[in-house]
Amino acid sequence: MTINRSLLVLAAALLAGCGNTPPAPDWQLTAQSSVERFTNAYLTGNSRVEDADFRRARDALASTGQASMVLRAELTRCATRVAALVFEDCAGFEQLAQDASPADRAYAAYLAGRATSADAALLPEQHRAAASATSDTAAAAAVQAIADPLSKLVASGVLMRAGKATPQTLADAVDVASTQGWRRPLMAWLGVQAMRAQQAGDTAEAQRLQRRIDLATGKKS
Repeated sequence: MTINRSLLVLAAALLAGCGNTPPAPDWQLTAQSSVERFTNAYLTGNSRVEDADFRRARDALASTGQASMVLRAELTRCATRVAALVFEDCAGFEQLAQDASPADRAYAAYLAGRATSADAALLPEQHRAAASATSDTAAAAAVQAIADPLSKLVASGVLMRAGKATPQTLADAVDVASTQGWRRPLMAWLGVQAMRAQQAGDTAEAQRLQRRIDLATGKKS
């Protein structure tokens, strides 16, 4: 996933080295695989596995004594929450925020839906256009253009948190989550669609969406 590769770029570079390159330290191997696993586990709805693998990744990164490594794991975890419309404080980041880089602070502000134009330039490339957009329509179009599935869901969640998500934003997020088989964000985004349909008086559409939610959860009608 794009976010994971950008957060653990050092580990990825070492793992891709030639045969004469010394083996990557165990902490890098453990951290990279554990970040990938905890991210996927959260998105697919397996909280127990997500918690265990997050702790494993965090412990491996903490063994370096570098706060920046741990901060990025915390931000990755918070990003998965935003992708699934779970809007809460990024507590793990806040605990170490005094040692955060400007780029990490900018990304944390972006996830919280309060990135400034100055923050936008420091974000991962795929998020810059949406963060710097001057209108809700432009922001929605920028998110629609993001190719990486997780980045697109995160950016969609940021729009939702800021009250800027359009019906197309919701539809695209549902499509991404469905295509990836990411049950947790799928149910969250379908739930928003169903609520909006109900508010609009479209009972038939709300019922159709609820049937999709029930199917994803395994609930029998």
